[in-house]
Amino acid sequence: MAKFTYTHAARLGSRPGGRTLVETMVVLALLALVLGQSAPAFHAVLRRQQMLVAVNDMLAALRLTRSHAMARGGRVLLVPLDDAGAWQHGWVVFVDRNGNRSPDAGELVLLRHAAVGSDLNIRGVFSSAAVPVYLAYNAAGRPCSASNSLIARWGTLTVQQGENVRNIKINMLGRVRVCDPVQEGASCASVSE
Repeated sequence: MAKFTYTHAARLGSRPGGRTLVETMVVLALLALVLGQSAPAFHAVLRRQQMLVAVNDMLAALRLTRSHAMARGGRVLLVPLDDAGAWQHGWVVFVDRNGNRSPDAGELVLLRHAAVGSDLNIRGVFSSAAVPVYLAYNAAGRPCSASNSLIARWGTLTVQQGENVRNIKINMLGRVRVCDPVQEGASCASVSE
């Protein structure tokens, strides 16, 4: 009696274990379709992340300015690097020894932040308009005038990227909070609104 055995290839026919060109093209076409659909969502996630990083970096600079003013017992300033007052081009935290609201040679620079994304806009509105634009904290940790620590100066920094907006509100005591004016309405409005 003859013993009958068959191999795996015999069960599947004479076809080898690889894929055909048609099968590979179908898989690649489906993969391209899925990637094409997910690319806009991925881009939106990247944009939101870029805005979140800019807001958090600005918050860190504000907290650094306040804490160093309290630790040093005197005014510390946060100013945009751009002479026109455009915060999106970067900012610097420093001890302004000569009172000109600009970091000069020999003045202690605590932080220098580079420009943020080109599609981000950061603007400030404060209780007193001053040129050049700045934020100053006094020894008590309160926002103040750069020329007089007893004059309060509070306001809002607005970070905007297209339709997305976040306000960084700085109150008279120097505390900061981030809010969404679309969601929170009047409680998140800037000083000028």
